[in-house]
Amino acid sequence: MADYREAPLASRPKTLDPNEYFNLSPEYRRAEEARGKLRANLKRQYQMQLNNPHRKELIEDPALTRWVFARGNPYEHFKPTFKTSLLGTMFGVFPLVFLYYVFKTDRDNREKQIKDGTLVRKFNLTS
Repeated sequence: MADYREAPLASRPKTLDPNEYFNLSPEYRRAEEARGKLRANLKRQYQMQLNNPHRKELIEDPALTRWVFARGNPYEHFKPTFKTSLLGTMFGVFPLVFLYYVFKTDRDNREKQIKDGTLVRKFNLTS
């Protein structure tokens, strides 16, 4: 930990913050250990169900179920932020404005050349 240098554009990870790492109360450490034991027990139960050779039923993973539901209903879980607004503008609005400008200027230039009589038409079918 002594060799860790701060990154210029990132904050220090919580695990390397001396105030968060060394000054933990015994109650907090006991709660972390209890949560770790609970996670390990749930993981062991899931692995035993998954690797049971006599399994006949489907194993439901609640985290996977929540993920599939969130992927199937994205608008209920969408949070508008600066990043999503910027991306929506860049990929939704800017291309339409750019294409409108390109097509409009090309059409205006072609109409101007037609009115001036300077447009060379390559495929003239009448002559």
